[in-house]
Amino acid sequence: MVIINDMCADEEERRPVFGNRYLDDPSSVFEHNAWDNVQWDEEQQMLAEQKVKDNSSAPLSDEKAEVYEREAGVHWTEFYRQHQNKFFKDRHWLFTEFPELMQSANEPTQVPSLEQEKFIIFEVGCGVGNTVFPILQTNRSPNLFIYCCDFADSAVQLVKEHELYDTERCHAFQCDITDSSHQLPVPPGSVDVIILIFVLSALHPSKMQDAMIRLVSYLKPGGLLLFRDYGRYDMAQLRFKKGQCLSENFYVRGDGTRVYFFSEEDVFTMLTRAGLMKEQLYVDRRLQVNRGRQLRMYRVWIQAKFRKPRECT
Repeated sequence: MVIINDMCADEEERRPVFGNRYLDDPSSVFEHNAWDNVQWDEEQQMLAEQKVKDNSSAPLSDEKAEVYEREAGVHWTEFYRQHQNKFFKDRHWLFTEFPELMQSANEPTQVPSLEQEKFIIFEVGCGVGNTVFPILQTNRSPNLFIYCCDFADSAVQLVKEHELYDTERCHAFQCDITDSSHQLPVPPGSVDVIILIFVLSALHPSKMQDAMIRLVSYLKPGGLLLFRDYGRYDMAQLRFKKGQCLSENFYVRGDGTRVYFFSEEDVFTMLTRAGLMKEQLYVDRRLQVNRGRQLRMYRVWIQAKFRKPRECT
């Protein structure tokens, strides 16, 4: 990776663990590392909009954008070859945000199941297992089984080499979810929960909808899709410079990997067009603080839970 600081700024995995802490007194901002549900005033919103307008005013040519699209797998493979499993931290916050991951096939769920039926999770964009292994460690149900895939062969190999990787409980494989000709080892209509955490943003926006429709076909009727990704005007988007914009709200990092910043409307439209029903959708605005350097970092993420109807037409 050429520029590491941009990716560090992007990733929520490095955020401190905290709960409902609200900044009622602005003078107390540096008393804690982070604050929840921080509302922006009109001036801050306007400044953010202006920064995005500025950094997207000179988008890269179609020819350069096509090169990044064509070489997307190369850049992600190189990223994991360089950083191995030392870059991102395990997502132990998962069970606070998504307690559904603690369900098993023997527990009552909204998905009808037979006794001893497998409770199947499918994580798309698994990286080196920072979601998979916390789930395997925490949910010890004998009925749990996880499929996980990533675009980068190097990431999948690291998952398979992990000491907790157990083929009786998990199957990792390489996959480009935008390639409809790629046959997945996941049976259609078999999955209880699909996990999409900071992965869809790496796709070209024109390919997101078809990829989502395809993924939804693997959900059971009544199955759940869990989504968390970068939101519009997140600190990472505001830090991009001119010459890094590929298209509206879509950028290339210094290492060649790409990122899109979603609005609530983007997510709602994409998931409902894929045939899912909304259970949760909100903008998660948080203020992270570097007390030593007296820095404020405004993060914006989109979180969603959408369910596949029981009766699909």
